[in-house]
Amino acid sequence: MTSSHIVPAEINIYFNFRSPYCYLASKKLFSIFEEYHAKLIWKPFSGWSGRSAPERAKIKIPMVRQDVNRQARAMGIPFTPPPIDTDPTLAGAISLIAEQEGLLEPFVLEVMRKEWAEGRNIGDIDVLIEVGEEIGLGRGVIKRGAQNQALFNQMNVNWEEAQLKGVFGVPTFVVNDQIFWGNDRINSLREHLHELRLLKL
Repeated sequence: MTSSHIVPAEINIYFNFRSPYCYLASKKLFSIFEEYHAKLIWKPFSGWSGRSAPERAKIKIPMVRQDVNRQARAMGIPFTPPPIDTDPTLAGAISLIAEQEGLLEPFVLEVMRKEWAEGRNIGDIDVLIEVGEEIGLGRGVIKRGAQNQALFNQMNVNWEEAQLKGVFGVPTFVVNDQIFWGNDRINSLREHLHELRLLKL
């Protein structure tokens, strides 16, 4: 079968900017679309969606930070957690704008770098404006996006849809009926795409 007749796999990516595991995944996920015939369907979440409830998070945070720190060290990337009250909602909304502008990958990478490598609060619009200046997403576009309720509504729809599919955490990658949960399942996702003969030659 020639590449012109290959139907790309649709990969729904459920993502929350507040998850350190999404930070780890962000370093690897975009290369999938360079290597395989696949289409990225971006599904960001807001607030606590896809994350442990606040009460449970308090218990998990010390262990999670140890775990992520070890993984980040192994990957050769910095890990500096942001303020504990950082809210990912605004970043998720603006990511939908970045996607429309063809800037999703640089936006995700730079937001995650500021949050998890520099320890910045991405709930602060000024931090997102800095990101925009670095990747070519205009200040006015970001400010208008911050006032666009439809973007915030879309993230709620994403979470409702995800739960119906059996998604309960982030990052999660869904290809048809196959669910791959966690940054450590990206290799399994690649294997699945390989089995579907979607590797670009």
